[in-house]
Amino acid sequence: MTREILYLKIANIIEEQIASGTLKIGDKLPSIRTVQKIYNVSINTVKQAFLELESKSLIQSRPKSGYYVSKTFHTKLALPSISKLHLSDKEKTPEDLISKVFNTLTNKDITQFSLGVTDKSMLPIAKLNKGIVKVLRNLEDSGTGYEPAQGNINLRRNVAKWSFTWDGNLTEDDIVTTSGALNALFYSLITVTNPGDTVAIETPVYFGILQMIKSLGLNIIELPTHPVTGVSIEDLKKVLPKIKACCFVTNFNNPLGSCMPDENKKELVRLLTLHNIPLIEDDLYGDLFFGASRPKPCKAFDEEGIVMWCGSVSKTLAPGYRVGWVAPGKFKEKTIRKKLLHTMSSPPLFQEVIADFMEHGRYEHHLRGLRNTLYANYLHFQRTIEEYFPANTKISKPQGGFVLWLELDPRIDTAVLYDIAVQHKIGFAPGRMFTQHDQYNNCMRLNFAIKWDEKVQRGLQNLGLLIKQQLS
Repeated sequence: MTREILYLKIANIIEEQIASGTLKIGDKLPSIRTVQKIYNVSINTVKQAFLELESKSLIQSRPKSGYYVSKTFHTKLALPSISKLHLSDKEKTPEDLISKVFNTLTNKDITQFSLGVTDKSMLPIAKLNKGIVKVLRNLEDSGTGYEPAQGNINLRRNVAKWSFTWDGNLTEDDIVTTSGALNALFYSLITVTNPGDTVAIETPVYFGILQMIKSLGLNIIELPTHPVTGVSIEDLKKVLPKIKACCFVTNFNNPLGSCMPDENKKELVRLLTLHNIPLIEDDLYGDLFFGASRPKPCKAFDEEGIVMWCGSVSKTLAPGYRVGWVAPGKFKEKTIRKKLLHTMSSPPLFQEVIADFMEHGRYEHHLRGLRNTLYANYLHFQRTIEEYFPANTKISKPQGGFVLWLELDPRIDTAVLYDIAVQHKIGFAPGRMFTQHDQYNNCMRLNFAIKWDEKVQRGLQNLGLLIKQQLS
């Protein structure tokens, strides 16, 4: 029997045990070595079987503890499809569609599933306001002076301390502050590429990243991405000679919600180090995990300084503060020069407020509450979609973050559906926004970081009914 069939056979046996209740939610699975001995197979075969079960969100790994039956809601709906590798398609970013969606965001009558931002009810606004008063009282020049180009020392120190949660071992000297994560990606890109170079990204991908890369005169290769385990390393190998850099969201990417397993991250870093290709890593959602512990970014496995680790508090604390950072590795001095050239320095006030909150505001306590709320919302969304959307709807199973990716019946065009939904006071992000190619036309992204109430539930139910009407 081939290894491929063997790993599926083992995965199916464990899946049946979970379905029958022999293995219950929270139960620990036998170790990889135990399973290896039981079935007399290789370690790799067992790992592949466990990866298959993880991709269905049936089990989850806990560092230094093993594998457990996942607490994630087991939906009857299938996972979204994986895109093919496009190398010669005509490229076009759908600016008109993006503008149309953004133009409705200020309309308070619309139930907004479209904007990828955390609802203000989930943010510690009162504490942050107190922080502003405190910082203004203590900050030299009341925050009107210039900061060093590398950025606020207190913020850099607290970000470096926070990196211990994923074995980062960074110091304040490794960090450069930026105006949010997108700005960190911008500095990273202009540091390691020139116009005409090619960058590899995931697909589907956040449209802001897509537009920014294009605006810099760079070419893009979109790599097929699994909705659970992330970008395809096999497809990356095929395009290595063509690319100058990679730009990936390795933890809970937007919009798929995928999270690369540690083995894949290690292999990715090894491969890119071997070819001296920088990895610009957007770790914006890393702290919003639903499992037992925070997933490591690729930066944790970077020994040669090729990973430019980017982060921000835009999804966890204060979107409008525009406080972000990058740990650029061996590209630090060049990154600082680029920042000096473009913006001189970052505004000190909000950097100080965020530094103060990270140090004294019980950041971990806030994150714990936020993660619990997001996970509860995720379950509400999944159950409502399963009940009210067509039975052939495919849905992502994110293990963190706050966006869902839906693949609908091929007859549905979500750009057309969007216009109909807005008339019914419902907004979402059509799938075509998340690619430069003609694909994902029957897909959509939904944000579940909004306050779950009757209005939101009704909006989601009505969206499902609108889709059913389109099919009939």
